[in-house]
Amino acid sequence: WRPLPPSTPPRGWDPPPPFSSSSAGRRSASAARSVRVAAAAGSGAARRAGGRMVARAAVASKAESPASAASSKSDGHEVLLFEALREALIEEMKEDPTVCVFGEDVGHYGGSYKVTKGLAEMFGDLRVLDTPIAENSFTGMGVGAAMKGLRPVVEGMNMGFLLLAYNQISNNCGMLHYTSGGQFKIPIVIRGPGGVGRQLGAEHSQRLESYFQSIPGLQMVACSTPYNAKGLMKAAIRSENPVVLFEHVLLYNLKEKIPDEEYVLCLEEAEMVRPGEHVTILTYSRMRYHVMQAAKTLVNKGYDPEVIDIRSLKPFDLHTIGNSIKKTHRVLIVEECMRTGGIGASLRSAIIDNFWDYLDAPIMCLSSQDVPTPYAAPLEDATVVQPAQIVAAVEQICQ
Repeated sequence: WRPLPPSTPPRGWDPPPPFSSSSAGRRSASAARSVRVAAAAGSGAARRAGGRMVARAAVASKAESPASAASSKSDGHEVLLFEALREALIEEMKEDPTVCVFGEDVGHYGGSYKVTKGLAEMFGDLRVLDTPIAENSFTGMGVGAAMKGLRPVVEGMNMGFLLLAYNQISNNCGMLHYTSGGQFKIPIVIRGPGGVGRQLGAEHSQRLESYFQSIPGLQMVACSTPYNAKGLMKAAIRSENPVVLFEHVLLYNLKEKIPDEEYVLCLEEAEMVRPGEHVTILTYSRMRYHVMQAAKTLVNKGYDPEVIDIRSLKPFDLHTIGNSIKKTHRVLIVEECMRTGGIGASLRSAIIDNFWDYLDAPIMCLSSQDVPTPYAAPLEDATVVQPAQIVAAVEQICQ
C-alpha cells in the first residue's frame, strides 16, 4: 500500500464525468496510522472467530494502531467512490453470510446511486431486499435483524428520508444494547447520500450529522474518498456497534486508485491530508475539497495550513487533533453542517475542554447558514462555505 493523493473536487453529479486524482496535497506518514490491513482470504475465519474488529476506546491512540502499513503487491485499480462502496459490500457479503442489505430500490434497480448494482443477482432477493417506501418500518426491521444475529446494511435513498426512522435509530438502534442489559448487540450500518447537491431543494439537501450526534450508543463516520469509503464501509459492517455512514451526493463519482489487497480502516481515526505549521484546519466530507482548493491559495500567500479530515464524527479522534493543535496553536473548523448545534460546535467544545492552553487565537468555525437550502443555484452556493471564505478566515486567525 502506498499513500494516495487526494482526489480533485467534483463538479457535477448526474450524469457525472469521471474525476481524476489530483497531486495537490500530501498525506503524511501518520496517515498510515489510520490503516488496519485485514488478513486476506485465508485468515477470514480466524479474524471473525471470537469477535470482530471493534473500536472500544472513546479516542484513538497511537498504541492501538500499527506502526506502518503493509506494502501492496500491486499498483491497485481505479474506482469511483460508489464503486468502492460496492466493492466493500460484495467482499463482506461473500465472506459473511449474515451481511444483508435493506432499502428502497437496492435490489434489481441497483440503488439510486448504483452502490448496490448487481448485488441482487449475486446474493439473491432475500439478502438484498427491496422494501416499500416505509423508512420507519424497514429501519426497524434492520434493528430486529441485528438483534437476531444478522448484520444488516440499511440504505436511505436520501439521508433526509431517515428522519422518518428517527425513532428506530434513536430509541432502538442506539439504546437497545444498554436497555437490554447487554443481552443484545445491534451490529447495523445505516448509510446513504446526503449533503447539498446541485439544486436538489431543501428537503433533499439535509445534513443529518447534527440530528444523530446526540444519540447515545451510535457511531458516525463520513467518507470523502474512494479509498476511505471502502475501508470505512468494511469496518462499519464488522463493528458490533450501530454505525451511521454519511456519504455525500456530490462525491460518488470521485475517481481514485485503491489497493487490490483487502484493507480496513479504523472507525475512530482522523486522516492527515496535508501537514502544515501555521494553522490546523479540521473538516470532513465534501468540505475537504473546498479546504484543499483554499490551501493552494494560502500556500501562494505564504501560509502553511495543516488539513485534517476528521472522518470520525462521533467520537472525535482527539489524539490526532490534539497533536496538530499543539504544533500550530490555531484552529479553523470547516463544515457543511448547520452552524447551530452542528458537528463544528461539538468539536469546538471538545477542543476548548482539552486543548485550551495550547491555543494562541480563538477557534473559528465556518458552517452552512441556518436556513433551508434554496433551489436557486446562486442562493444555494451562498448558504455553503466557499474556498474564498476559508482563505479569509485563515488570514484573520494568523494575523
